[in-house]
Amino acid sequence: MTPGERARRFVDELLIPREVDAELGRIMPEDVALIKREALAREISGGLHAREHGGQGWSHVEWFEVEEQFGRSTNALSWHVPTAYNVLAHGSPAQIERWLKPALRGELHDAYAVTEEHAGSDPSGIATTATRVDAGWRIDGEKWFVTYGDVAAVYIVMALAPSPTLFLVEAGLPGIGVVDDPPFTHTYPHGHPAIRFDGVVVGEDAVIGGMGGGDELQRAWFAEERLGIAARGCGAMLRLLEETTAWAISREQGGARIIDHQGVAFPLADSAADAAAGRLLGLEVARLADTGADPKLIHAKASMAKLFVSEAANRCADRCLQIFGGRGYTRTNVAERFWRELRVDRIWEGTSEIQRLIVARALERRGVERVIT
Repeated sequence: MTPGERARRFVDELLIPREVDAELGRIMPEDVALIKREALAREISGGLHAREHGGQGWSHVEWFEVEEQFGRSTNALSWHVPTAYNVLAHGSPAQIERWLKPALRGELHDAYAVTEEHAGSDPSGIATTATRVDAGWRIDGEKWFVTYGDVAAVYIVMALAPSPTLFLVEAGLPGIGVVDDPPFTHTYPHGHPAIRFDGVVVGEDAVIGGMGGGDELQRAWFAEERLGIAARGCGAMLRLLEETTAWAISREQGGARIIDHQGVAFPLADSAADAAAGRLLGLEVARLADTGADPKLIHAKASMAKLFVSEAANRCADRCLQIFGGRGYTRTNVAERFWRELRVDRIWEGTSEIQRLIVARALERRGVERVIT
């Protein structure tokens, strides 16, 4: 059984049956423990990370197919599957032992802290600083929308030292505080708080990826995250089309199945074309990553995949909600949940507008043929 096939069975058996409970706040600790335990037992956790670190060592194509299956479920229940950001794989042996391996065992979570009040779409505008002190470094700054920030054991913090550098900052250190925990549109198990680092002192061993290596590691992080968003968006469209098509076939109005009406059939057909095209684009980016293609080209193509799929998935969710009618506007309906949840994919890890800028610059710098073929 392939990783994607194992992931599909996992999603069908463990995640989808718990979606409504999660939406209504009834997910229990034992459910979370079961998801973690089964993900490890079925070997669908930590996909791209090396086996010696506790990952699966998958190809990017295999990882895409697994993320696609995770995208078929709502309420981010797949967030309970043990994993870690790719940045941690670039750590020293000591950093890998302390943070990466426990994360891949499901014992802790990391959080990536880059966005700031005045540095959102343009991460080059960050103001957080890392200043040398006798004990190592003092971190000062405020990070916004820190996904997993409410549960993380370690923050991956981008700071100017004076060039962009990534630091591993243990969550319990003095000077770290949550300054805001905004309620977002989606119902996810973890928050995205604003974290203040006020004179937080870390040792020399807190630097990850070398001094000044932050931009390069962040570019690789963005490329992977954006491709992951595309994969999960493809999975969401697959689930939406499966459930909405089944409904349209079974539902009769005016003496005919509603799928026999063009007002229902054509939106489904358009979404199916979007889903197929987005999947092929995403898989092509994954294939290029597996062949060791130019990282800057992969970065541009990952942006293109995120742009296309995130926009297409939003259209698909809106169409499917409309086809379900009044039923579609209830929180127990899959279309309503995806309608809310998919909206953020056009914003986080770079807005659709930023993805368009990246693609346009790639057309200029890499050439049209390389970007689109």
